[in-house]
Amino acid sequence: MCGIVGYIGNRNALPIAIEALKRLEYRGYDSSGTALIHEGELQIYKKQGKIIELERSLPEPSRCVSNIAIAHTRWATHGEPNELNAHPHPSCSGDLAIVHNGIIENYKLLREQLQELGHKFASETDSEVLAHLIEQFMSTGIRLEDAVRESMKRVEGTYGLVVISQKEPDKLIAVRKGSPLIIGINDNEHFVTSDVSAIIIHTKRVIYLQDSELCVVRKDGFEISTLDKANVKPHISVVDWDISAIEKGDFKHFMLKEIFEQPVTIDNGFRGRINQSMGTARLGGLHLPPFELRKIKQIHLVACGTSFHAALIGKYIIEDMARIPVHAEYASEYRYRNPIIPEDTLVFVISQSGETADTLAAMREAKAKGARVLGITNVVGSTVARESDGGTYIHAGSEIGVASTKAFTSQVTILTLLGIFLGRMNHLSPIDGTAYIEELEKIPSKVKAILALNDQIRDIATSIKDCTNALYLGRGVNYPVALEGALKIKEISYIHAEGYPAAEMKHGPIALIDENMPVVAIATNDPLYDKIYSNLQEVRARKARLITIATENDTELDKISEHVIYIPDTMPNLQPLLTVIPLQLLAYHVADLRGFDVDQPRNLAKSVTVE
Repeated sequence: MCGIVGYIGNRNALPIAIEALKRLEYRGYDSSGTALIHEGELQIYKKQGKIIELERSLPEPSRCVSNIAIAHTRWATHGEPNELNAHPHPSCSGDLAIVHNGIIENYKLLREQLQELGHKFASETDSEVLAHLIEQFMSTGIRLEDAVRESMKRVEGTYGLVVISQKEPDKLIAVRKGSPLIIGINDNEHFVTSDVSAIIIHTKRVIYLQDSELCVVRKDGFEISTLDKANVKPHISVVDWDISAIEKGDFKHFMLKEIFEQPVTIDNGFRGRINQSMGTARLGGLHLPPFELRKIKQIHLVACGTSFHAALIGKYIIEDMARIPVHAEYASEYRYRNPIIPEDTLVFVISQSGETADTLAAMREAKAKGARVLGITNVVGSTVARESDGGTYIHAGSEIGVASTKAFTSQVTILTLLGIFLGRMNHLSPIDGTAYIEELEKIPSKVKAILALNDQIRDIATSIKDCTNALYLGRGVNYPVALEGALKIKEISYIHAEGYPAAEMKHGPIALIDENMPVVAIATNDPLYDKIYSNLQEVRARKARLITIATENDTELDKISEHVIYIPDTMPNLQPLLTVIPLQLLAYHVADLRGFDVDQPRNLAKSVTVE
């Protein structure tokens, strides 16, 4: 869970590497560092904390001019976040340095073997073993790329690895297994990165390395081969978004910008994917003919974190529309409980980045059991996109804020389309399918109406910003929205919050409620309204500070609530696309009012690429 950058070309490498690293800081910000070759000598600079601390510690520019550099921003796994554990890691001799993302599972054994050969280790990390291992093979006289090849054959685990050596200063070596690496192509210069957002300002032409592929990168070209030295013909992709997607513009934080982008990103999710005349959706990327889809007896939706909450919503929607049993599963548990996957099961893995380690492992487990596995992801060329049997992109654009917002509503949009699509193949009538589509097309304008309540929601946030606990309640399809609202405020405000089905509150959580407890409830116009209204009466009787998300023109909830946020009405299955927006804004404003770094919350990183 780190950011990796490499550059080789005719320009001064260090400013390019540092600027690219800043664009990756959302992937990890415990420490950062860079290595370059200046006047034939390898130089390494690293610092605990954010990249600004590294930038401040660098020597004057004339002392670090180079046409080659690697850089890294770290989210700690092995070893605490300090300067010694920061990347890049040098070899004993100081001739070479590495940056690494992933986990080396057999690092203890390799470390002991290398120590017996005289290697001295400076850090507590698993990554450092790679620098010493490569150095050991280079000592036999082989080329850098061959030393990397031989080293990777002894490594167990995952890696996105970039290596430079002052002995061979005209090349970078990049190799991957289970952790993303991308080669950026430009005239007389090339880049290596773990995330295309780092280099989009320089080039849109990229190659996504596959597992067990190694790339020798020079300023005027590159060569890709497998670890077994088989040549690989590269596939060059063109990134279809521009620099504005990764700039904050006039917004204070990326998270706020991304919340306000949702009218557009939701529209992007369904635009071109609806068939108005038939009252259905078009999802050609599933690569499954209708006769096979009609055989499906159950669906597994597998995901982590916010994506799991989208999966829970998908369960409600698909079961209601298509009458197919759906299991929403945590990816981190799925592979380890030996899941039962009958042959008539369709498995969807959901991941914004397409690189989430637990989700990838679950996908591979399902495929190993013979399941048809489809992906729902945001990133073209990601591992989920490449390894799944088909699927669909959510088209949310680059999401920089660590706390996911627009990707969540885009995932729910795709799952809604899936529900309509499967429903029309089973029990959903053309009239009902058309009604859903017509209402879905109105959702972006209704989201805009909710975003206009931003100032009101900030005022509500002011009233609860000093609380230490909160309870989020919902029923039916809005129960997962309550979970997501609680997660958001935990992630960025560091306030303990729990999401519950409202009816379950009296089976334990009600004991926590007093006059200091904010309770955020979703009580919109749906078949369960009377039930949740009764639940909220129980909350109010305990003097909780009740904040309610209600449908416009509801006059009852104002009588029992401290604050009411009124949102437009819509069909019950589409409500999560609206009810989550106030909860995102509430979490954002509470965190901002508390003075926290909204885009880079402590202990979190954007893409969880380690297990």
